[in-house]
Amino acid sequence: MQYRIHKPGAPLVGHVDFLWALSDAPDHARERILPNGTIELVVNLAEDRFAIASARAAGSLQLPGAMVSGCYRAPFEIDTRVHASIVGVHFAPGGAAGLLGAAPGELADTHVGLGELWAGAAVELRERLCAAASVDERFRILERALRDRLARAREPRAAVRAALVALERPGSEVGRVTQDLQLSRRRFIEIFTQDVGMTPKRYARVRRFQRALSRATAQRAPAWAELATACGYADQSHLCREWAELAGVSPSELVMLRNARVKEGHLAVPDEGVKSIQDVVASAP
Repeated sequence: MQYRIHKPGAPLVGHVDFLWALSDAPDHARERILPNGTIELVVNLAEDRFAIASARAAGSLQLPGAMVSGCYRAPFEIDTRVHASIVGVHFAPGGAAGLLGAAPGELADTHVGLGELWAGAAVELRERLCAAASVDERFRILERALRDRLARAREPRAAVRAALVALERPGSEVGRVTQDLQLSRRRFIEIFTQDVGMTPKRYARVRRFQRALSRATAQRAPAWAELATACGYADQSHLCREWAELAGVSPSELVMLRNARVKEGHLAVPDEGVKSIQDVVASAP
């Protein structure tokens, strides 16, 4: 697997965390994408389609080769066999407002074809990306397309920006953040969900999970009780319950999978005929 990222400069800082490019489909046929509180714009350069599986729907959702993945509260799965060459935009939390033609809150827990948001510009963008001779040229094309839409974009509300910073701190409580912003609970939930794509409570849980995941995968043998406390969980049992909900596997199983070749935030899913996660890890290069 070949994976590259690119950090755009001004004026996209604050809207986009990074651009990325991925090539060479992995050996496993399916991957689970874990919730992270952000929105992604993704373009398939190998085929003009995507195949998305959700726990809430039977079968796969077929989408065109340029699409947007909204903020998901739960993991979903992709068919890696049609993702042999893709590029994408990883938006900053709240940063996609105005750039996509729809508020993040309207895209929550869903995937939509980019053509539904950008009309003919989506087809033109994919054609230019497919014709590009290098990854660097594709990054330049993506940056230009996003800069062209900045005039229609807006910054997240000041209260939402402040809340995003506060909720990154371990132990932050949504109620206290709401009080500090001097907003009613109802109004805070409303504007945060519109600008980010999920409620502040769910966002805080997702970001806590991501912080713990980052720490756990950086350690050879995580001390789960200590890690849980450091990341803001009540205890190890609390961590385990939330990881089962947000990842579909236990903490120890998830960490075992770090040797499988996947993009960050993804998990290899055992193929049919593969008995366990241990088998996936054992077969990883």
